[in-house]
Amino acid sequence: MKIIPFRPGLAKYFRDLNLLWLEKYFYVENKDTELLENCENSIINKGGYIFFAEIDNEIVGCYSMIKLNDSIYELGKMAVDQSYQGQKIGQKLMLHGIAFAKSQNWKELILYSNTILEPAIHIYKKFGFRKVALEKDTPYARSNIKMHLVLY
Repeated sequence: MKIIPFRPGLAKYFRDLNLLWLEKYFYVENKDTELLENCENSIINKGGYIFFAEIDNEIVGCYSMIKLNDSIYELGKMAVDQSYQGQKIGQKLMLHGIAFAKSQNWKELILYSNTILEPAIHIYKKFGFRKVALEKDTPYARSNIKMHLVLY
């Protein structure tokens, strides 16, 4: 497996991988549509990043780093193709994301999730993310947990 950065031809994989899990567990919110339908404008062009997990020239996973300010990014839209789950791809993406954030000298990563996604919450905790207070107006209606990782 290798992890590769965003390029325009990969945008459809970012959208499709995320739509699969969103539709399986929740529904697609306006914020999701904004981020997924034009990820180059809504994430990349605003100072964010998207990375993909690739196995044998096939895109099997992804995640994004959404810029909140110069030192805090939201880890978001992490997804792994269902047929590749259980192979620790999500954990490899997480390791990559944390290492990338540290290489950029960011101070903190945050994420929003939902506690019904127990495997994801377990991975976040395993990598040092801790629960923090959830603001009243979260970016996603489905979010019932906010976590952060202090990097420096």
